[in-house]
Amino acid sequence: MSQFVLGSPTTAAFNTWRATLSAACASLIGIGFARFAYTALLPAIIGAHWFSPATAAYLGAANLGGYLAGALGARVLARHAANVTILRTMMLVAVVAFFACAWPLSFVWFFAWRFASGFAGGVLMVTAAPSVLAHVPPSRRGIVSGAIFAGLGLGIAASGTLVPLLLRVGLGETWRGLGMLSLVLTAVAWRGWPDGSPVPTAASTTAHTRLAPVSPLALRSLYVEYALNAVALVPHMIFLVDYVARGLGKGLDAGANYWVLYGLGAIVGPLFVGHLADRIGFARALRVAYVAQLCAVLLPVLGLGMPALMVSSVVMGAFTPGIVPLVLGRVNELLAHHPARQKPAWSTATTSFATLQAGAAYGLSFLFAATSGNYSLLFIVGGTAMATGLLVNVTSARLALHFPGDTPNARRK
Repeated sequence: MSQFVLGSPTTAAFNTWRATLSAACASLIGIGFARFAYTALLPAIIGAHWFSPATAAYLGAANLGGYLAGALGARVLARHAANVTILRTMMLVAVVAFFACAWPLSFVWFFAWRFASGFAGGVLMVTAAPSVLAHVPPSRRGIVSGAIFAGLGLGIAASGTLVPLLLRVGLGETWRGLGMLSLVLTAVAWRGWPDGSPVPTAASTTAHTRLAPVSPLALRSLYVEYALNAVALVPHMIFLVDYVARGLGKGLDAGANYWVLYGLGAIVGPLFVGHLADRIGFARALRVAYVAQLCAVLLPVLGLGMPALMVSSVVMGAFTPGIVPLVLGRVNELLAHHPARQKPAWSTATTSFATLQAGAAYGLSFLFAATSGNYSLLFIVGGTAMATGLLVNVTSARLALHFPGDTPNARRK
């Protein structure tokens, strides 16, 4: 019998949160450090002449390309290995990539290891949270998923505080320091993963008798919204520190300070939206997230000064990891009576997110180079994408009201 049986309150609570800690460590290493530490390192990499500004931006996008490959490959890996084995291996891949990046032997070498760290992050994103949430009652999934992805925010905040301290020792030492910390976190997570079968919920037990219909429109629109949201996140995610440090001429320390604000938002964001979703539902919480991001991503363009940029940094930081538990929760909500379809649907959502995020990263890097560093244009592209995502959300909701029978079962009648 699995140690995650929910009928044993004391043991269940302890083991559930132990598993949550493991998943939080995975998001912290695979995405929090592997992706977002690079944003804080970007000006230093350019300043140390490891790579030119345009090349360094492309190397940042390499991680997102790997993330896409990882999201696509996670299901293939699941056919050949147990979840626990996959999770442990991918965390180790991310650790090795940190140490490898301490030596910029060539563009190809650095690109390959940035890609590998992104691949590990993509697999961890698809696999880690669902492996834990399968053992959590639906009423608590918002806050638990928020706690899992708060690990991502901790990585962002740590990269903004830890990276500048490590850079005083040296750029190579910074990469090795991140590798050592990630190795410790991997050890912490090693034995915390659930190894039993998910506990049946009311929804999953009734699924064998009478399945509720699922609207394909709702799922497909969610995939599109999530993908467009990915585009909106890219300007802050890749260029925020460089925008403050070089674009506004404030220097690396000021850029790091704004990255700390971004990270603080990322820490509280998943917990806040998880709690909000538990109270008002994932569908409404998603729309709140879209509106907030639309306003925040455009603030740097409006020329309202540093206070507005601070607000923009915190809000976009909050929803960088915060949007993830909302979409994951919405997928599970839509497929509550089809538990076997939840993980494939989440994999599809993650793939759509990764596809447009990687495309936007490469596209905006090209646009940045082609316009000789026009930062405002990057934020405008992000705002346009978020406005489109909000429009898709509102339109699909209205279509669902007018055509409630848009389900597989209804069309067969």
